[in-house]
Amino acid sequence: MTTRPPVSTLDQATATDSAPEGSGLRAGLKDRHLSMIAIGGVIGAGLFVGSGSGIAAAGPGILISYALVGALVVLVMRMLGEMAAANPTSGSFSAYADRALGRWAGFTIGWLYWFFWVVVLAVEATAGAKILTGWIPGVPQWGWALIVMVVLTATNLGSVGSYGEFEFWFAGIKVVAIAAFIVVGGLAVFGLLPGSDHPATGLSNLTGHGGFLPHGPGAILTGILMVVFSFMGSEIVTLAAGETENPRAAVTKATNSVIWRIAVFYLGSILVVVSLLRWDDPAILKDGSYVAALNSIGIPHAGQIMNAIVLTSVLSCLNSGLYTASRMAFSLGRRSDAPAPFARTTGRGVPRTAILASVVFGFVAVAFNYLWPDTVFQFLLNSSGAIALFVWLVICFSQLRMRRIIQRETPDKLVVRMWLYPYLTWATIAMITFVLCYMLTDTADGGGRDQVVLSTLVALGVVGVALLRDRLRRSRAHDAVTPS
Repeated sequence: MTTRPPVSTLDQATATDSAPEGSGLRAGLKDRHLSMIAIGGVIGAGLFVGSGSGIAAAGPGILISYALVGALVVLVMRMLGEMAAANPTSGSFSAYADRALGRWAGFTIGWLYWFFWVVVLAVEATAGAKILTGWIPGVPQWGWALIVMVVLTATNLGSVGSYGEFEFWFAGIKVVAIAAFIVVGGLAVFGLLPGSDHPATGLSNLTGHGGFLPHGPGAILTGILMVVFSFMGSEIVTLAAGETENPRAAVTKATNSVIWRIAVFYLGSILVVVSLLRWDDPAILKDGSYVAALNSIGIPHAGQIMNAIVLTSVLSCLNSGLYTASRMAFSLGRRSDAPAPFARTTGRGVPRTAILASVVFGFVAVAFNYLWPDTVFQFLLNSSGAIALFVWLVICFSQLRMRRIIQRETPDKLVVRMWLYPYLTWATIAMITFVLCYMLTDTADGGGRDQVVLSTLVALGVVGVALLRDRLRRSRAHDAVTPS
């Protein structure tokens, strides 16, 4: 039996730029950086782009879909916050799974999560390139994708502070934009917006035009499948916390604020959309829900305004995706689950090799998106589609065991506690499992069934590699202690 290394903490690392190469990550993120990462990390471009399809499928009942998924994220983040506050580490849930469930679990979920974000890099780079090509058509779309990736790679290679500064402003723009949308749209709903000719509909659109659930209660589940992946990214704050001066306090603050962040930014903004517009308004699908809402209250150039906000969200997601993938690769390297160079850092505490390796695979995925969008890249999308739910499941199972380990070894560090443990943990596991099973009923090409099946096959392949590595490691250890 092999001995698993303890989950290492980064809060004891010295925050100096003159440290020798390979000395580890540095605490280069400020409190304001982490606060904005926590607020903006839960707001993806999917909220702006994908919400229209959910509204068309579920009507005003999409609010219940968002609320249910939001509650799921709150519970998962509470569990992750409990473990991260006790043991802040760059590997976050992968390191906790390593200790709680076994080396195979930490290896598997770490590499799956890395794979997920590498594919996201390609998706977001392409999305950003499309917007930029529309503004400046002289540069080809692949050229914009290349420029965006190079710029953000350079940012991440500079220092963790550079990443934090970029993310602070990217996330800040998203937060200000949504807050302004909620205020302006809310005034228009009740006819209080000066200069707007939008009728004062109040909340009548929530119950008119076929009722709150025009397609029946089953549409809520359909809506869940459409919105669940727009919440991916909430866990980034627990990876980033390890590079702050006081990671335990940062994780505690971020975990405690996740409820109001989801309530305001997701539920609040979607409530404004479905109150301003009929759920079956053709403009919701044609122009996008937020653009259609802005157009309805007479905001000039609404499409270009929203394109600018979506571009900011895309750049934010790219920036965070590269950061997250590199830190997960760094953590895997530290635990000997990735090539040793991944665990090396520069004198400024930057895991250069992990960043470059991640971005190289990101570039390859971008190339696949342009060369074989309907075959190779579609396979990559489908095979990473359910990984978010796998990550959440692993967090749940890890917390079940880590709670007992923390209580036994360092009970004073249990500053964040999962509510109603272990009952809510098991309830969350049941909810995630139900969503995965329900996805199997979505038989559309590239739909839920394809995502679950292909993601499961990829996961099983990685598990197989992990178990084989463990067997070889045990065999070598046995040979080392056995007399010849």
